[in-house]
Amino acid sequence: MRRNGILARLLSVTLAVGALSLAMVVLSAPNAGASASSSKAVTWAEQPAATPDFILPFYPGSLCSVANVDQFQYLMYRPLYWFGVGTAFKLNTSLSVATAPVYSNGNTTVTVNLKDWKWSDGETVSAADVLFFMNIYHAQEANFCGYVPGNMPDDVTNVTASGQTVTFTLKSSVNSYWFTFNEMSQITPLPVAWDVTAAGQAAGSGGCSSAAYGTDDTGCDAVYTYLSNAAGFNPDNPSAANNSLATYATNPLWQTVDGPWTLSAFNPDGEASFVPNPKYSGPVKPTISKFTELPYTTDSSEFDALAGSNLTIGYLPYQDVTGVAPAPPGAGPNNSRLTNFNITPQYLWGIDYFPYNFDSTGDGGNAGKIFDQLYFRQAMQSLVDQPLYVKKLWKGYAVPTYGPVPTFPTNAYSTKTVADDPLPYNPAKAKTLLSSHGWKVVPGGTDSCIKPGTGAGECGAGIPAGAKLSFTLGYATGISAFTDEVDAEKSSWSTVGINVALTGASFNTVISDAAPCPQGCSWEMENWEGGWTFSPDGYPSGDTLFGNGSSANFGSYGPSVPGFSINQSLITASVTTNVSLAQWENYAAKQLPVAWQPDPAGQINEIEKGLTGVVPQDVLNSLEPENYRWSS
Repeated sequence: MRRNGILARLLSVTLAVGALSLAMVVLSAPNAGASASSSKAVTWAEQPAATPDFILPFYPGSLCSVANVDQFQYLMYRPLYWFGVGTAFKLNTSLSVATAPVYSNGNTTVTVNLKDWKWSDGETVSAADVLFFMNIYHAQEANFCGYVPGNMPDDVTNVTASGQTVTFTLKSSVNSYWFTFNEMSQITPLPVAWDVTAAGQAAGSGGCSSAAYGTDDTGCDAVYTYLSNAAGFNPDNPSAANNSLATYATNPLWQTVDGPWTLSAFNPDGEASFVPNPKYSGPVKPTISKFTELPYTTDSSEFDALAGSNLTIGYLPYQDVTGVAPAPPGAGPNNSRLTNFNITPQYLWGIDYFPYNFDSTGDGGNAGKIFDQLYFRQAMQSLVDQPLYVKKLWKGYAVPTYGPVPTFPTNAYSTKTVADDPLPYNPAKAKTLLSSHGWKVVPGGTDSCIKPGTGAGECGAGIPAGAKLSFTLGYATGISAFTDEVDAEKSSWSTVGINVALTGASFNTVISDAAPCPQGCSWEMENWEGGWTFSPDGYPSGDTLFGNGSSANFGSYGPSVPGFSINQSLITASVTTNVSLAQWENYAAKQLPVAWQPDPAGQINEIEKGLTGVVPQDVLNSLEPENYRWSS
């Protein structure tokens, strides 16, 4: 899963996993595009203040974003499995480095055969490269965004590599669909050229890629530490400044690629230029001569560049939408300044929300305890008017989020309970929830606890008399419509005395601040907008976002929260058996581990006329400029 910047981030399952797997696998033939580049380049607008700032495809939660992975790393370093075919959520075998995994021995053995792709240094992308990743993962599980205690790599007892075949031995039987879509999807083969601990060393000298699985954590720690520092993140001192970003295009490490693109220039402000990798051996060869990602601090500055024809692909800011869109995925009329562009909204496989920090020491030490109370989270949710925000603020280019599973695009996972909104906008209910649980409600002011305790009609465990409903919400700046949304939420909450102070910062700052802190920390609520795109783990089973101890469980929703144990047991059932997600998603939708909010279109794309291959767009928000073709 990835945190997505705002403008790039269902029926119950009744079919058997095997049938679902067949239905979701794509066996399409690769696009036989020309390998020679045309002279015309393409420029693409990054989302406001959401720039790539980490190149190593093994990333901690603080750097786990679409901007870093799907729209930057994937151009150069291909994951073991590729998911998404246009607007469909599927396993795309034609674009994957390996053929579909084969399960045996009661789903405790997984065999993977890699294709004969090549690294740009001439080496074959082999089983050893997968073992290299898994050895790093075994040694550094806490520093990978996808890690969930008990899942990969904890549930893997052995990994063996022989030629192009990798065999995984698991501790116990798994739901094969979940394991393919959520566990195998995390893996990115790493080149042996990166198996070093210092510049100038011979490839493989670090010993991590050749060690038997899990037997050399010390050696792999040293390799990871070197690579991570070279990418700009010091795992021993995460807050330390690092100027490595300026070397991305010149450091020989990052020039060893197996994807269709290689990085030709990079500026620490986020501007990145790519040229075709002449050694790329996968399907779909680039034909454009250059692909450049351009940073913008606000959507207004991006729109000016777009209207001035200084971009090939950009996005239409919501304040510049001139007509309300019909039901998704339809588009309304285009802005009159963009006559040379085609408008195409892009909806993603994801949900939108912001986390409460259940370990927060804010609000005089009371925030975490208040967030533990379901009635409080229900009151907060009952004051988020999603249908109104979709229509008035997002101009119809959004869908509500009512639970932990996407309801659009239509899919086989979402239930009617979630799609119909179990906690609709209801200010009267919000006021009653607070007043009936021991709070003196002060509309326009700040509520206080007047009945401390754990009994009926009292504030709840750990909340003292006089505690205030006074919190801080950090939010990502740069998108006018989103600023309007958080302003509207603040105003709505204030009507029942929930006093929320807003603090704006860049997207990268907000996602860095919203990190789990089991020992407690001061942040209370953080809203990066754009929520979560289910990539690479596309099966929305909840273990990554809401599982105990997961590095992507940013608010530390866990055992301290009443009702969590039920949530955890339902998640466990979904990953170990073929049970549907219905019972879990219906429970989580009402349990409110996070605050649900509208999910705007990943981007209202504006594509210069004459450029083809951009649509249908990837529902997982991956950039695929190798598909782009100029018609003239």
